Amino acid sequence: MRKHNRHYKDSVFVDLFGEDRNAKKNFLSLYNALYATNYQSTDILKNIRLKQTMYMSFANDVSYLVDNKIIVLAEHQSTVNPNMPLRCLEYVTRLYEHIQNPRDRYSRTLKKIPVPAFYVFYNGVEKLPAKQVLKLSDSFIVQPEVPSLELVVQLININYDKNSRIVTSCELLGQYSRFVDAVRRHIAVDRDHGFEKAIKECIQNDILKEYLQRKAREVINMLIAEYDYDTDIAVQREEAGRAAFAEGSRQTKLETAKTMLTMGYPLGDICKIVGLPQAEVEALK
Repeated sequence: MRKHNRHYKDSVFVDLFGEDRNAKKNFLSLYNALYATNYQSTDILKNIRLKQTMYMSFANDVSYLVDNKIIVLAEHQSTVNPNMPLRCLEYVTRLYEHIQNPRDRYSRTLKKIPVPAFYVFYNGVEKLPAKQVLKLSDSFIVQPEVPSLELVVQLININYDKNSRIVTSCELLGQYSRFVDAVRRHIAVDRDHGFEKAIKECIQNDILKEYLQRKAREVINMLIAEYDYDTDIAVQREEAGRAAFAEGSRQTKLETAKTMLTMGYPLGDICKIVGLPQAEVEALK
């Protein structure tokens, strides 16, 4: 597969709902579906996305201020990150710093702030329920009866075959879900031309047709960047897994050696059996 152009740091999802010329209109339809509203004018939307989402940093996001709420959307195409509540906490803190007057925090009167809402749209291949909740408190080392700090992330499976309410009620999101499915199918059998074939299929079937006709080349570059990103993440996880396995194996050897020492085995025999240097085994005495 071709290497991506690092200029394309956003995903198709982010471009569609956050950066494209029709992004506000697209996001408004998604917001109406999420909150059962019927807003028609995009004038109520303010894009507040922090312009610092670099390759391999915070999950590509879409952030708007609307209806006294901060809506943060993120998309995951690979495995679900259970640390999203913590990442969202760090992110929304920066958003508040960005939209609030710094002097407000020292005011003698209570300053009202927009209500934050976090959504992660998942369209990977793992079997996940249509909807689940991730909580910051789940990551606490000690579980308090009442958390003094909480952040809730709504995780929604937008794979089209999950019949998620949001996918069926937001036509554009439904089309995006089918687009992702087409990309996945075509890239599985043709890694060199799968993106082009998926785009062609979607245009023929009136799936994101206007968008894909207008931005086909940019979409291909964004897709290449996305798939490179997922590959990098997979490699890092595999390497971390191997390191953890190696450390676990060493710990097992040390524990075995220590047990054998207490049982009176000769030092030389212990070293041969567990495969550790004599100095390490002696240090266990």
